[in-house]
Amino acid sequence: MAAAVTRRVNALRVDVESGRGASEEADTPVAKRVLDAKDDVWVAADEGDVPGAARPLLFRTMKVKGSILHPYRFVILVRLIAVVAFFAWRVKHRNHDGVWLWATSMVADTWFGFSWILNQLPKLNPVKRVPDLAALADQHGGSSGEAANLPGIDVFVTTVDPVDEPILYTVNTILSILATDYPVDKYACYLSDDGGTLVHYEAMVEVASFAVLWVPFCRKHCVEPRSPENYFGMKTQPYVGSMAGEFVRDHRRVRREYEEFKLSIGSLASTIRQRSDAYNTSSGKGDGVVRATWMADGTQWPGTWIEQAENHRRGQHAGIVQVILNHPSSKPQLGSPASTDNPFDFSNVDTRLPMLVYISREKRPGYNHQKKAGAMNVMLRVSALLSNAPFVVNFDCDHYINNSQALRAPMCFMLDPRDGQNTAFVQFPQRFDDVDPTDRYANHNRVFFDGTMLSLNGLQGPSYLGTGTVFRRVALYGMEPPRYRAEKIMLVAGKANQFGSSTSLVNSMPDAAIQERSITPVLVDEGLGDDLAALMTCAYEDGSSWGRDVGWVYNIATEDVVTGFRMHRQGWRSMYCSMEPAAFRGTAPINLTERLYQVLRWSGGSLEMFFSHSNALLAGGRLHPLQRVAYLNMSTYPVVTVFILAYNLFPVMWIFSEQFYIQRPFGTYIMYLVAVIAMIHVIGMFEVRWAGITLLDWCRNEQFYMIGATGVYPTAVLYMALKLVTGKGIYFRLTSKQTEACSSDKFADLYTVRWVPLLIPTVAVLVVNVAAVGAAIGKAATWGFFTDQARHVVLGMVFNVWILVLLYPFALGIMGQWGKRPVILFVMLVVAIGAVGIVYFTLHTPYPAECMVRSCSFSW
Repeated sequence: MAAAVTRRVNALRVDVESGRGASEEADTPVAKRVLDAKDDVWVAADEGDVPGAARPLLFRTMKVKGSILHPYRFVILVRLIAVVAFFAWRVKHRNHDGVWLWATSMVADTWFGFSWILNQLPKLNPVKRVPDLAALADQHGGSSGEAANLPGIDVFVTTVDPVDEPILYTVNTILSILATDYPVDKYACYLSDDGGTLVHYEAMVEVASFAVLWVPFCRKHCVEPRSPENYFGMKTQPYVGSMAGEFVRDHRRVRREYEEFKLSIGSLASTIRQRSDAYNTSSGKGDGVVRATWMADGTQWPGTWIEQAENHRRGQHAGIVQVILNHPSSKPQLGSPASTDNPFDFSNVDTRLPMLVYISREKRPGYNHQKKAGAMNVMLRVSALLSNAPFVVNFDCDHYINNSQALRAPMCFMLDPRDGQNTAFVQFPQRFDDVDPTDRYANHNRVFFDGTMLSLNGLQGPSYLGTGTVFRRVALYGMEPPRYRAEKIMLVAGKANQFGSSTSLVNSMPDAAIQERSITPVLVDEGLGDDLAALMTCAYEDGSSWGRDVGWVYNIATEDVVTGFRMHRQGWRSMYCSMEPAAFRGTAPINLTERLYQVLRWSGGSLEMFFSHSNALLAGGRLHPLQRVAYLNMSTYPVVTVFILAYNLFPVMWIFSEQFYIQRPFGTYIMYLVAVIAMIHVIGMFEVRWAGITLLDWCRNEQFYMIGATGVYPTAVLYMALKLVTGKGIYFRLTSKQTEACSSDKFADLYTVRWVPLLIPTVAVLVVNVAAVGAAIGKAATWGFFTDQARHVVLGMVFNVWILVLLYPFALGIMGQWGKRPVILFVMLVVAIGAVGIVYFTLHTPYPAECMVRSCSFSW
């Protein structure tokens, strides 16, 4: 398994930088002025009179230059006027030849216009906020762990299956967390294993052992990134430490130790099976008898067994909490100098490790365990008794810390004197490794992360995106922001029933509201163990507000967006934080089928949000008006694609038979279409400019939207309709992060075809539009290429060609290995179009001019 998920292994090249480190230089005033001078898009915003200005401000606010923002808003206004004029013209010039087609197109185009307004209005005021790490260090202490006066943070990592979510990803995520540049006694790491497998627990034991070497190495040599798999996979490793002479030697030894560590991780499954077989044999359990899974200490594993049995299977096992690394002392512990037995000189390095806890919640038949949201809520409760940090960070198991300052940056927003107390969470953009160079399926999603999120940053803040998010713990508890509390002290009296039956949990909440609070070590005795076990039981949440008003929200596939919405509805705000290098990086599915399943889950969850108590229309007055519009757009966007799919299939009506024009006079109709479509692309170019993305990012976004609109989104609408009719929930499968790539072809998964029904609608659209282009050429040849009918046919054919261009990545995807040579696709398209044209020309005689028909459409 380890070999299957290895990202990159390349020869080492170390670039040693003399003097100060690159990050230190970037924080100097001169460097900041140089960076600002290069930015011809963003300028500093006028902060005005800032409350609490006696304390230093911890972030800078940037806005788009007026020379870009004002024309951008003007084009949006002009397009809005053009759309209104277009609808007025269409109503005035009703098409009496085909009223049903005209009426259908009017309904569709009205929804196109409405959805465009929902999407565009929240983008009118993009704002960028830049954390000032130097100011944070001045106010709360430097980068040295013992001097920093920073608040406590609990880091949550979730995983389920060691196959679909390769365990090598998980251990690298944990190692990057243990080695991050944050005061080691002020944060704790929790891993939630929702599968309850022994392999995950023993992997954490291996991680704790390897971290004794890896973490001091990172601190000594200022290593970036601090995920060993990604660090050792870099072609160039710039050195910014102060011990270049020792680096090469230490690097070689640590890499050798890491390769051995990977072998141990990869062989855990077989090691556990062999050990269990030996114990079962020695205990006299032969064939036909339930065989237990055994831990290294000779006791039976309380979670899921290899050979599943009663109370030891997926969905039925006891809860487990194991503190693998205890909370460290508050004083630095320097390592030992190099010796015969220890070749590493860590005599000037703090070797303490943060707290590491393994959790697997109880599962029983008959309970809805609520997937990731349920696991997160259990971690929230368990951590409240073990560390109770005022801030919480959550990661997916394949997202690692790429920038060691990543946990410091959100503190610039949470502790800022302006509105920090009212900030519920800080959201980072998601960045991904090992996406194919052309980003065929828009995995980077830069239009959303760098465009839409910056726009929401100018309102009440970005939505919660599921990973790479720093929360204020009391916001997760469902408490109101300080600006709306009658008293500044958080009161939970009279609300205890909302949080369940644990008195210890309720008593911990006032301390969690103190944002300057650190982590206080606790002794896990029998009494605390009983409390922890109670918090993990399936029945604990019965009769409480968990999953609705407290914690992560249940019964919606996109629990992240809904949870963030609940906080915004209460009046909290959020912040968007982007930094270089990227704070966190992860993996994304590059296989077409897995990518579509991922988008299906997102779009289905969005519709579930609309038909739930989390509908943006039902929110109170604390939700910013344009934030409400943004959430309404997030929860309804799949609906418009039903009309897009219909338009894309319309050409089948006129390939073999006559049809009417959608609108007359046809020439004026085309002029309106060209105008509104051209303006939306002009608006897109403005967004490309201020979002800092590339044209390729924008083009891939357009292409994958059409791929989703012809298959995934309509399927989500169908699922939602079935749920409303039958009352049964929708099951969305977990996106597999496993890869079939081998060392010789890292992108082999890109060329693997996994045929599922989800592909059929888009294949149909592709076939229909290829046939439509061929039929158009055949009609033009039949009537004569220079006739009016032929010119109309060619104009309509432009729409079909446009659809084929947008579906180009999909066509490559379903070609499998042939997709490596795009020229084959072009040849196939030319042959298919030519064949259809020849057949049409052969079988048809010219239509009379008065019976010529054609349809044309557009997408807002």
